[in-house]
Amino acid sequence: WLASYPKSGNTWLRAFIYNLINNPGSPVDLDFLTSYFESESNPRWYAQHLQMPVEEASFDEIIALRPQVHQDIASSVLRGSVMTKTHNQLSYYNGVPLHNLAVTAAAIYIVRNPLDLVISAADHFGLSLDDAIDFISKPNTGSVSDSESVAGFFGSWSDHVESWTRDSNSSFLVLRYEDMLDKPMHSFTKVAKLLGLEQDKQRIQKAVKFSSFRQLQGQESRTGFVECSPASNKFFRQGKKNQWFEQLTEKQIRRVIEGHRAQMLRFKYIPPKFR
Repeated sequence: WLASYPKSGNTWLRAFIYNLINNPGSPVDLDFLTSYFESESNPRWYAQHLQMPVEEASFDEIIALRPQVHQDIASSVLRGSVMTKTHNQLSYYNGVPLHNLAVTAAAIYIVRNPLDLVISAADHFGLSLDDAIDFISKPNTGSVSDSESVAGFFGSWSDHVESWTRDSNSSFLVLRYEDMLDKPMHSFTKVAKLLGLEQDKQRIQKAVKFSSFRQLQGQESRTGFVECSPASNKFFRQGKKNQWFEQLTEKQIRRVIEGHRAQMLRFKYIPPKFR
């Protein structure tokens, strides 16, 4: 699994992994990432099990299909693993597992400071900052099905983070978005190690360079990106940390911290003034 709460760096991670594994002569085209990696929310996996258009299936019907869909994805290759994007919680919904652990080999989970995440989420989903804070704080936050993606269940940021990071597991790698920015070689070498490619430092350095935020942003400005939301002008906005310092009011900062204090403490996200 390549897992994260929405707007936490999943596409950045996928760009690095592609450039690392394939070692191309030039950076991968952004839109190729969508076809190279699987997405557990891709409607084509669900359509074969439904007697109706995917968009007409109920939320519960989509959730009920997930274990079988994940089995289908895992069985789609004769050998090896299938790297699959997910934004869902690692939990259950009405007794149904949102991820089929019976076919799970490993996971990479990216956690991002919610003070910055709400700014990116507001832009991506066409929300006000206050509504984005509500979005990441509600226990039942999710998405609806459309032609591009089936319905998903995210839950709150805190519940999502806790679900993916509660257990210590050598096959589950947790990365902080901020460390990916500040210490890219250190962070991405951990990814390379999980994939068995940590020995070639030059190859890792090249993949880091080919998947830098500036590189991804430049590509999008030239050719666009299919995953860009209709509500936003850009998918890759700034790729910075601590944007909240200038863009959130003190009241909004306190709302985020009050709603997510435990997990923010775990990942060192609470500013000294608000501890």
